[in-house]
Amino acid sequence: MIIALNNKSNLNKEEFLKYQEELATVNCNSTMILCASPLNIANYNLTNCYWGAQNVSTESVGAHTGEIAASQLKSYGVKYCIVGHSERRQDQKETNEDIAKKIKNLYAEGITPILCVGETKEERESGKLNAIIKEEILVATENLTSEEKDNLIVAYEPIWSIGTGLIPTNDEIEEVFKLINSLLPTTKVLYGGSANDKNIDELKKCSLIEGYLLGGLSLKPENLKVFIEKLEN
Repeated sequence: MIIALNNKSNLNKEEFLKYQEELATVNCNSTMILCASPLNIANYNLTNCYWGAQNVSTESVGAHTGEIAASQLKSYGVKYCIVGHSERRQDQKETNEDIAKKIKNLYAEGITPILCVGETKEERESGKLNAIIKEEILVATENLTSEEKDNLIVAYEPIWSIGTGLIPTNDEIEEVFKLINSLLPTTKVLYGGSANDKNIDELKKCSLIEGYLLGGLSLKPENLKVFIEKLEN
């Protein structure tokens, strides 16, 4: 199992240092990845997590003000990086082509991408779910080698579920996972979107889920402990 924690744009320096102390007490048999906000990456100091990032530039080092190059992430010990999160697709207008460039840049530095895919409520209700997921995956992975595809991590996050407390049924989740598995047979697939310590008992019944990408729950170490205990027992 993989448990990826997405802090998003939360926790100032002092809050993050205190948060790390609390997170250090979380026991986890799964692979735990902490994706902190960019300014907190330099403050990583944990032994029970791999270092992750939330974004990377489409470009390499150079005259790209405000961007973070993959080589810079590597220099801080980052091993994983989220790409294609719905918030960046929506707010920063990231395209599937942009995401493909980011993935190649990460692999060039030995960093494993966590590719987020998902649909809006309108896309699901209009029958476009499969087409959306397929396009997001095929464009993002078009120029990858077979080995790179094998090592990629995909996180399915239905956009209508993120932060709402609503989650798809296990049958609905399995439908999407089977589609992803048909496109990337050996890729690990995570579920994200309002997964928490209250609904993990139901989610864990879905045998296709190989891990979770957690947003709000990542900021609550005590609740995270309950989530992990339920997941692993």
